[in-house]
Parts: sequence; C-alpha cells; structure tokens
Amino acid sequence: MARRIRNLVNRGIYQSVADRLTEAEQQALFSLIARDGAESFTAFNRIKEAPKSATLTHLDEWLSRLTWLQSLGNMQPLVEGLRYAKVKHLAEEAHSLHATNLWDFAASKRLTLLVCLIAQAQVSTRDEILQMFTKRMSKLTSRAKEELERLREGERSTSEHLVEVLSDVLQVTTETQDPASADRHIREVLEREGGAAHLLEQCEQVAAHHGDRYQPFVWRCYTSHRKALFRVIKTLEFQSTTSDQALIDAMNFIIAHEQDPKKYLEATIDLSSFASKKWLRTVMVRRRSKSWFIRQHLETCVFSYVAAELKTGDLCVAGSEQFADYREQLLSWEECEPKVAEYCQRLDLPMTAEGFVEHLRTRLTEVAANVDRTRPENRELIINERGEPSLKRLQAKAAPQGLAQLEEALREKIPERHLLDVLARIDHVTDFTRHFGPLSGNEPKTADAKVRQLLTIFAYGTHLGPHQMARHLRGALNADQIAHLNRRHFTAEKLEAAIRDITYRFHRFTLPRYWGDEKRVAADGTQYELAEENLLVERHIRYGGYGGITYHHVSDTYILLFSHFIACGVWEAIYILDGLIRNRSTIQPTTVHADTQGQNLPVFGLAYLLGIKLMPRIRNWKDLNFYRPSREAHYEHIDSLFGDNVVEWDLIQTHWQDLLRVVISIQEGKVLPSMLLRKLTTYSHKNRLYQAFHALGSVERTIFLLTFISDVKLREVIHRSTNKVEEVGLGS
Repeated sequence: MARRIRNLVNRGIYQSVADRLTEAEQQALFSLIARDGAESFTAFNRIKEAPKSATLTHLDEWLSRLTWLQSLGNMQPLVEGLRYAKVKHLAEEAHSLHATNLWDFAASKRLTLLVCLIAQAQVSTRDEILQMFTKRMSKLTSRAKEELERLREGERSTSEHLVEVLSDVLQVTTETQDPASADRHIREVLEREGGAAHLLEQCEQVAAHHGDRYQPFVWRCYTSHRKALFRVIKTLEFQSTTSDQALIDAMNFIIAHEQDPKKYLEATIDLSSFASKKWLRTVMVRRRSKSWFIRQHLETCVFSYVAAELKTGDLCVAGSEQFADYREQLLSWEECEPKVAEYCQRLDLPMTAEGFVEHLRTRLTEVAANVDRTRPENRELIINERGEPSLKRLQAKAAPQGLAQLEEALREKIPERHLLDVLARIDHVTDFTRHFGPLSGNEPKTADAKVRQLLTIFAYGTHLGPHQMARHLRGALNADQIAHLNRRHFTAEKLEAAIRDITYRFHRFTLPRYWGDEKRVAADGTQYELAEENLLVERHIRYGGYGGITYHHVSDTYILLFSHFIACGVWEAIYILDGLIRNRSTIQPTTVHADTQGQNLPVFGLAYLLGIKLMPRIRNWKDLNFYRPSREAHYEHIDSLFGDNVVEWDLIQTHWQDLLRVVISIQEGKVLPSMLLRKLTTYSHKNRLYQAFHALGSVERTIFLLTFISDVKLREVIHRSTNKVEEVGLGS
C-alpha cells in the first residue's frame, strides 16, 4: 500500500511539472539528452560538470556556464509548490544517471528530472561563482599585502631617492629667478629621474608604507581580473540586506563607467558608509577644488567590499543558496512567538528581554565575584606585577597499574578480523544496508545487492577505489559496476542513516559508558589531500598542506557522531554546532569541546541560546578580552584581567526577539547554525544581529574563561576530551 501511494504521489508530481511545459520547451529539454552523431557527449553531461579550482580561467568558464544554464529557461516556476527537499532529491537522482538511462523513463518523469537538475544547477553555479569571486579577491588582497611587505624592505632607498629629487627641485627653485626658466629646469629634473608619473607612483608607495596601507597595491594584480570581475557583478543580481544602498550605488557607478578611459572620475557618490579611511585615502583626491575618484582604485575598493559584504551577509544574490538573504529563511516573529514560552522553559531562560538581561548580568557578576574571592587559594593561576595572567601546566598522570597486562590480554582474547568480515557481521546485526538502493526509491533488482553494496563500501571506505577493488575480486564485480553502485545507490543522507543504526546498536553496550561521558563531544578537523582542480581545495596554513578538511564530532565515548567536509579557508568554528543540531542518534551531547578556533564570540552566544555548553581548549586565552558586568565593577585580585571592556547590555535587550527568532528557526530546521555563523563570524557595522550575538558571546565567554582559570578539574576534562579526536586517529 505504501509503495502504491508513493508511486501515485510521484506520478502526480511528474505530471504537474510536465503540464507546465509547452511542447517547444519539452523538445528543448529532450534535446539535452539526445546525442549528436558527431559528439561523444550530450549537453546533459555539461549540466553535471563539477566546479574546478578558483582560477581566473575557471571563473570565466563558470560565468559562461551560468549564461548557458539561464538560456535553458527559468526553472523555478516549474517546481513551484514542490518541497525543496523533493526538488533536491530528484536533482540528485538525475545527476546519478547517464543520458541514456533517462530514455528508459516515462516522458513526464524524464522532464521532471531534467527540470529539477537544471534548477539546482542554476542555484549551485551562482554559489560557485561567488565562492570563486571571493577567493580571487582574497588572493588579490594577499598579493597586495605581500607587495607592501616587499616594498618595505626597499623603502629606504626609494625614500632617499625621492628626497634627492626634492632637493634638486628646491635647489633649482632657489637658484633660478626667472619662473619660466625654473619651470623648465624642474621639468628636466623630473624627466631625468623617470618622469612625474613614475615619481608620483613612488610617493604613493612610500605613503602607503608609512600609513600601513596595502590598498594602493591591489590594482597592480587587478588588471588581469577586471573583465571577469565586471562580468560577475553584471551577470548576478546583487541586493542589500540592509537599508544602506551605498555599495549597490557604487557598483552601478563603476558599471556605468566601465568603458570610461579617464583616470579621474568626479566623486558624485558617497563611499564613507562602507569604505574605511584607508580606502578613502587611496580612492579620493582633490583636484580643481573638487573631489575626484581615481578610477582603478575605486574599482578595486568596490570589488573588495562586495566580497567582504557577501561574507558578512550585508549583500545577497537572488537565486543563490549559500549567499541568499538569510533573513528570508528565518521564521517570522509571529511564527516564533507561540513557541517562546516552551523554548525558554526547556532551557530555563527568562521569557522577557529585561529578565533575560538581568539573568545574564547576575550570572556574570556572581561568577566574577566568586573567582575573585577564591583567587588567593588558586595556586594554579599566576598574575605577575604587570597584570599578565598565566596557568601552570597540567601534570601528566602516570599510566595505571596493570595497563600493559590488560593490553596483552585483549590481544589474546580479540584476534584480528578482516574488515569485510567486520562489515558483514555489523550488517547482520543492524541491517544497515537496507538504507541503500536506487535513488528512485525502488528496491534493488539483483539478488546479491547486499553483497555488492558491502563490497562498494569497502572499496571506497578503504580508498582502494573501484579499479583496485575489481582486481582483487577476480571477476565477481568489475570497476564499472562498483562505480555504478556508488553513484546510484549511495548518498550522504543514506550513509548518515546507516551510521545512526550502527551508533544506536553500539550505544546499547555497557563498555563505552566506562570510556567517557556521553553528554560530551569533541570537534576537530582532519586534512585530506584532494585533486587540485577542485573548488574546495586550498592550502591550509595550520595544517601545512593542500586539500580539504573533514570536520568530525567524536563522542566522549569514542563514537564518531558526525562528519562534515569543508574547504581549508573556512573558519572551522562555523561548523562546531552543526554536528549537534543535525545529530539524530540516540547519543545527544550537550557539551562540545573544540580547539582554539572555537573561541569566537558569536559562536559562544549562539551555543548558549541553543542550550549547548561550549568549552574549547584555547591556546592563547590570556590575550582574549574579559568583559566587566558594569564600569563600576572592580575586583581585588583579578581586576587586571578585565581592562576597559564592558558588556553591551542594551544591545542584547534591544535584539532579544531577533536572537530568539534565530535559535527557534534553527530548532525548527529552517536554517543551519553554520549558514548563520558564516554571516556572524565576520565583523559588520551594518549587521545588528552580529553585534547582538557578539555582545551575548562576550558574557558567555567571560564566564567560561573565569571558570576555566579557577577550576583545574575542568581544564583536565577539556584537555582529555579534546584529545580524543586525535586518539581515534581523526584529528590533525
């Protein structure tokens, strides 16, 4: 009955999409999977292409790809009314197929699969273009900073040369009485030293050095990027997520003057609402009693801020997913309000803004007073005469007696097993392979599907790959069959469902409960080498290699709960909370440990409102700011820790509804913490939500730091829990 109802619903979806297409549109879609006799590939293969590394050439190629995809038509009206998850699932099914496979389906299903695939391709291509754009701008900025450092080394000789030129000019001026003759001699001096333009450029370099400004050097590498960067802002539809339209106006201004050959453009727009003083000094000049823009510096300034505001969420792009307006993905306050009482009661939080702020103020005041009172007994904390704090190193504990004998006994009792035997045994107990099968939802057609699936898991899980695996199977399966199974039967969602089954079964055993506290989880990343022609691939400074990062959440009981693959350049703290929110296993931790990357203030604020205790291991904790509950709060023993930083309580109270709207939207599955934290981990003076989470995080991180320096047992727990990722061979 369930299978019949499912088939009826799917047929209805396929027919509704097909009915929205005209005859001409249907034939155009069918032509995408029709192979021309002269061509070995169809246009269908082009739709499924994966993005390459963020080079200038690949950016240009992907812009052309988006133009081509858009020429196929706007697919969003065709999938209107369908749940996003269904559209994404159908797109994944289409992506796993070859063009010839589509001809085996009924026309309505064939059309629906193509429509969903193109719709997702249009969205993902916009996201990938924006990722390439931000990476190219980051590269330009890095090169400009490197150029500034290089010029600093040779700055002395340049300064001496400019002083000599100025001396010659002044000498000519004082020795020559005739203005016309003096002007001629000055021009001769300037021409002899390379010309006025060359000398002016050297003056700008020296001024940039003394002002610590890299901005004047961005344009040196910008020329080769100019055409592609302009294509980006002309192809995509950028929108401001705030009432401030200054950057949009600046984008329109440079587009209007793209073909203008003049070096100076009259300053008819205001840049001060988004550009820093250093950028304004680089872009603006005074000529003929007017303000003018230096055109090439104006363009680099605008492109730099477009990239920056895409990261902070102050700019969004229509038809994107990663760079969409995050506010539209949140529940409205009218939808959240009925849920506030239950949510606050569950987390034991006050239900009013005033009560919430008073609750936070009381906690911070009491913790700070208690740490100050117990400071004389705290012999682990040292504060020198300059007020600089430090903690004594934790003493390593000796190995327990009988450990060697226990290890030897375990080796005797537990013989080595072949991994395939282990896989088969686990499947026999849990039947996790029931989650795998064709993406269409149909049952596998072969009688030995379970065996084939286990062999495929072994091939890819051990990194043997289909070809090496096929060599060892001696004809049981060939490489194409293994690759076909991987492409058609496995998705990330299906693998996560299988992992949940195994975790649930393992969690029922008694032994893991002796290994740790199931309410704690450690988060850390592992670098993996990848093919260089990949958009995720970057060189990671901390890991010292080239590839991507797998971010793991490992339970204190040594159970891997969740993994997420991210690019090297991404701030890992963004994904700390995702593992707990997306975790559907029977193990539900409430405390998460991370490395130094987890100490970001908005992450602390969001974790607190989600009911998660964030306890990272912070390397340079003494360099972080401690926030006072008020300017009048002073302490006898620990006052030097705080400086002049005070919590902005008004900001928290004013945006209390916005904070609750975010966390309730996350709990309702409307948005992931990582998506929001991508916007909230970069400073933005426009984004008041960022500032509110920053203020809330300043309270929670200060409470954590005060507890951290006063509780040696807590430090031992954090150290032990964080190391578990490395102990199971997953950490850095």
